[in-house]
Amino acid sequence: MTNGTKATALNHTIGFGIGAALLLAIGCAHGSGGDTSAGTVTAADAKSQATAGGTLYADQCASCHGDHGEGIPGGAPSVVGKDALPLDPPASAKYRKATFHTARDVYDFVKANMPAKAPGSLSEGQYLAIIAFDLSANGVDLAGKPPFTPDSLSSVVLHP
Repeated sequence: MTNGTKATALNHTIGFGIGAALLLAIGCAHGSGGDTSAGTVTAADAKSQATAGGTLYADQCASCHGDHGEGIPGGAPSVVGKDALPLDPPASAKYRKATFHTARDVYDFVKANMPAKAPGSLSEGQYLAIIAFDLSANGVDLAGKPPFTPDSLSSVVLHP
C-alpha cells in the first residue's frame, strides 16, 4: 500500500467512523508488545509499538477518554468514532486549539497536554506507542512497518 493510498484510507476511516477498530484493539491490547515499564517502550516494529500503546492507553488515557475511547459526556472527548480527531478543534475543546492535519500534529498536542493531570509526564516512547495504538485502531495497517518516530508521524495524513 502506498503512502497516498494509506492517507486516502485513513481519510475515509476518519470520515466514516474513526474508532471502530479502537474498540477492538483495546480488548486485544494486553497481548505481546513492547516493554512499557519505567517509561521505556521497546518495540521491534510499529505493530508491537501499538500493542504496547494499548496497555498505556488503558493505564493513562481510559479514565478520561473512556475504556473504549468513547469519551466522557461533559468531560474528555472521544478518541473513537466519527467525531474523533477532527481537523479543527471543537468549540467546546478545553485544551486543544491546533488543527490535526497529520498524526504528528496529534502527537505534538498529546505530548504537550496529556495526561491532563500531568502533561508531558510520559516518555517520548510512551507517547509514540499511544499514537501508534490509536493509528492502528483507526485502520492504519502497521504490519511490517518500523516503529513510529515523531518525524515519521508527519507522513501519516489525517486531513489533507
